[in-house]
Amino acid sequence: MENTRTHLPFLLLSIRAEPQAADDEERSVLRLGGLAATDLRTLNVSRQELGHVDLDDWSGIILGGGPFNVSDPTPTKTETQRRVENELLDLMSRVVDADFPFLGCCYGVGTLGSVIGARIDRTYGEPVGAVGITLTPDGRADPLFVDVPDSFDAYGGHKEAASTLPETAVRLAFSPTCPAQAFRVGENVYATQFHPELDAAGLATRIDVYRDFGYFAPEEADSLKVAAHARDARYPAAILARFVQRYRRPRSGETGLR
Repeated sequence: MENTRTHLPFLLLSIRAEPQAADDEERSVLRLGGLAATDLRTLNVSRQELGHVDLDDWSGIILGGGPFNVSDPTPTKTETQRRVENELLDLMSRVVDADFPFLGCCYGVGTLGSVIGARIDRTYGEPVGAVGITLTPDGRADPLFVDVPDSFDAYGGHKEAASTLPETAVRLAFSPTCPAQAFRVGENVYATQFHPELDAAGLATRIDVYRDFGYFAPEEADSLKVAAHARDARYPAAILARFVQRYRRPRSGETGLR
């Protein structure tokens, strides 16, 4: 592996308040992204305020998924969820304006979509498990998707999705039940509805953690894990790895949150 200590780290933003899921998400991003521990900083915004993020301090930003939905009715959102959304939407506006390298996994569709004027609602939610993803012609030509076939399996499970995208967004992938599985804004800002940071073992962990969060009937947990292991979802991790390879930047000074 390339010696990345001379490069700026990536920033992983986690919205998962559940320690088992949050820790597994970080491990998965490290492993599947081909990152050393020194190449990733994780900030759990459910546990602490985001603060100011200086984009010059990072190679790129990765936003993980979780139980929040931007389309939840405002009165049902907790104080933490409202704070997290306000902080992330402000950051996303800066990311889009700067065309800064960003990869939003699942929840990234809602946050990025809200900033660019996509319609985010519950029309195209999908159950937990594997889903068949197909690239659009733009997706086949996109440098982040060069290592995946035109059609591949991925793991997901979401209550909301982008039902429409503005003309400023480039749709990269879809599934039979969700028209916007991936899209790009500008040249460097990406969101995927599926999880490129997730393999079958990671999905099993999340099934255990979110058993009672309304994604599926709790009694279906074991059968969902069996079904996940029966599918070959090896390719999405290549998208995460390509993001890391493409946007790694040389270090020129101290890094961190301010």
